[in-house]
Amino acid sequence: MLVHSLLLGPRTWTPVAARLAASGAETVVPSLIDVVDVDDPPFWPRVSATISESLSHLSRSLPVVLVAHSNAGLLVPVVVQAVRLPVAGCLFVDASLPSRTGPTPAASPERLAYLRTKVTRGRLPQWTTWWDEEDVAPLFPDPRTRWGVSAEQPRLPFSYYEQQIPVPAGWDHRPCGYLLFGPPYDCMAQESRKRGWSVAEVPGGHLHQLVDPDAVTARIAAMTATWSSPAD
Repeated sequence: MLVHSLLLGPRTWTPVAARLAASGAETVVPSLIDVVDVDDPPFWPRVSATISESLSHLSRSLPVVLVAHSNAGLLVPVVVQAVRLPVAGCLFVDASLPSRTGPTPAASPERLAYLRTKVTRGRLPQWTTWWDEEDVAPLFPDPRTRWGVSAEQPRLPFSYYEQQIPVPAGWDHRPCGYLLFGPPYDCMAQESRKRGWSVAEVPGGHLHQLVDPDAVTARIAAMTATWSSPAD
């Protein structure tokens, strides 16, 4: 289960999903774009319900590995609680981490203050417009990929970042790991080590799964290879 950032869309996982599927893995990439199309907080119940529904065609005995990118990491605990299949493990890919005990704020006070300066009619601009061109361009392998990913970006309601996301007890009673691409998420990787999780790195930008999907797929497969059954 590849979960995309709520600021982006499922195309950020398309190359990795194709490679995992080619290797024989059952791969699901739910779209969460419509979940944030209406300004009706809290958003996390609809996110977790959408992800759970995307697995409804699978056997109830099939273990699931959750792989979350960027801010989708904050939603992993509620997704673990919501899905009706056994969750074998959780992998955070250049992602934000939920609090050790909840709830987790969707954004820090400092981030909220920054985002408030960008709001128009209650919504934020598309994520790739937040940054200078010299910072955005290297995130993509080519103009065509950039166009496809950029076109499906939602304009998140500011209220998305005002929500508090629960952290159900016991969600991490299963293998967890962190795959780092680079700063500023190196601090999240360090926190993951403190939690006793496995940590690996494939150096690159924040959307490195688009730039080098072979390396990212290989590392995801290696880190989750032994996560074949859920924790008791």
